[in-house]
Amino acid sequence: MPQYMISYLGGEQPASPEEGKQHMAKYRAWLSSLGDAAVSPANPFKNTRTINPDGTVTTGSTTSMSGFTIIVADSMEAALVIAKACPFLDVGGSLEVSELMQMPG
Repeated sequence: MPQYMISYLGGEQPASPEEGKQHMAKYRAWLSSLGDAAVSPANPFKNTRTINPDGTVTTGSTTSMSGFTIIVADSMEAALVIAKACPFLDVGGSLEVSELMQMPG
């Protein structure tokens, strides 16, 4: 069965600790609802560094990607249905869904 990566882009920070807890509860419930389809359920990024073409290293990212989830699904359409239910969309974030290619070797 194909694997898909759901990339988390953007999104607003919660206005209060309580709002953050409520959102996290929704997110955990969504991840739990995926069951075995969630191959690698929650992978947030921190302490990102960017290596530039000239070899210099800068702090931070050149994108708004903040993490990812890897799922298995029968098709891209099925993966999109799963992603559309993600509560990250409720905080103004966007999601990219990409099929992962299996490399030989």
